[in-house]
Amino acid sequence: MNMLSQFTDDGNWPGLGRVLDMPGLYPAGRLDRDSEGLLLLTNDGGLQARLTSPKTRTPKTYVALVEGVAGAAALAALRDGVTLKDGPTRPAEVEEVAAPGWLWPRDPPVRFRKSVPEAWLRLTITEGRNRQVRRMCAHVGLPVLRLIRWSVGPHTLEGLPPGGWKEQQP
Repeated sequence: MNMLSQFTDDGNWPGLGRVLDMPGLYPAGRLDRDSEGLLLLTNDGGLQARLTSPKTRTPKTYVALVEGVAGAAALAALRDGVTLKDGPTRPAEVEEVAAPGWLWPRDPPVRFRKSVPEAWLRLTITEGRNRQVRRMCAHVGLPVLRLIRWSVGPHTLEGLPPGGWKEQQP
């Protein structure tokens, strides 16, 4: 979090090159600097293309803490797809879930307001537009307070500690 998912700094925020010395690897998809979770790095251009191309519809699953009550109408709208400024989204798989037991502390912590309810959602999308999950949730009245990417295709956070990594062979 608060780091760009690219290897170079942009002048305002640090890039991955500050913490990783892995020449020849490139991100397969990006996380915005406010998001957490799985970031795939690869030296396989074909794999990178398959994971990120809109044509392949690779599923990406996120867990989101949202502000508000995740009512039936909001969930149905996400399941049907919503129309954002850059056009309609594909339908999302979405369900309300309990707070994940595997969750690590966030730094800085999420701001909590006693008078506003919160809910956890698990969403799976098959696109990868800029800040898409955040924009979809805001569109249905559920601003995202915390967003964690759990998986990209078959790759998950399962068994990885925060900041951890594992190498996989094709």
